[in-house]
Amino acid sequence: MSLICAKRTLAVPLRTPAVVNYLFPILACLLWGANTIVTKLASGSVGPIDIGFFRWLVAAIILLPFAWPRLRGHLPIVRANLGRLLVLGCLGGVMYQCLAYYAAHFTSATNMGVIQALIPLIALALSRLFMGHPVRGTAIVGAVVSTVGVVAVVSQGDLARLAAHGLNRGDAIMLVGALAFAAYNVLMQRWKIPLSVLESLFLQAMAASLILLPVQLLVGTGVNNLTAVGCIGFAAVCASILAPLTWMTGLSRLGAARVSGFFNLVPIVTAALAVLLLGESLSGWVLGGGLLAVSGVVFAEFSARRATVVREAEPA
Repeated sequence: MSLICAKRTLAVPLRTPAVVNYLFPILACLLWGANTIVTKLASGSVGPIDIGFFRWLVAAIILLPFAWPRLRGHLPIVRANLGRLLVLGCLGGVMYQCLAYYAAHFTSATNMGVIQALIPLIALALSRLFMGHPVRGTAIVGAVVSTVGVVAVVSQGDLARLAAHGLNRGDAIMLVGALAFAAYNVLMQRWKIPLSVLESLFLQAMAASLILLPVQLLVGTGVNNLTAVGCIGFAAVCASILAPLTWMTGLSRLGAARVSGFFNLVPIVTAALAVLLLGESLSGWVLGGGLLAVSGVVFAEFSARRATVVREAEPA
């Protein structure tokens, strides 16, 4: 009897605690926030196209020995979804990343942060338009609260300054990048390509490298110092491998509409790391706005989780 019970116990699959699912997008935000600090420290050492190309090339080379053994058995799936993988690599690896680098040359960090805060709202709208996902009022309230928090952080409470700047060339570039990243999140959820996260990331890194190769050959300036090498290395390992792996894992477990809201934490993480590592002052606007941003994400997630529980509890 005890042996039978033991076998039954061993046969029960281990389930990941629900709270662990939230750690994936949070870790991704921490890594992307840290990458922003590294990029600031290495400003002027490496060009936008150079870091965009080499970070994905190095990431693809690192991922190759881990992904290829799995991909050999999934080549029919890869061929069937080649176009989709190219689109995902273009949106997440090329457009958003490179456009953000370029936008920094023409607009302020304040404006970039505000536009980044629009990504969850854009993702919600795209999910509603193209996937038919219902958008509850509580989710909208959470997104708005989180957006207000981020605006408070990046503007330091000076909304008149934001209004005075208007939409310049850098703002327009960043807005296109935000749209690209929101579309990436939605398409990842809609297509659900039957590949592991590791395989998908490798193929997207390869796609981004191939797309950027001719641009790099035409306008790239090269890598000429150790600071640039270190920046590319951090971006390749932390921002191009670890962050996307954890982000895509969160997407697969929680869904696009729920995970996208966590992206509002990136400007907050960046501000906190700037205080710790760059010696910048922590103003009341940064602290209060950070609390609002986190509260909005938590509220939207709690509402989505509660709605899921209610739907599962309803009789068929």
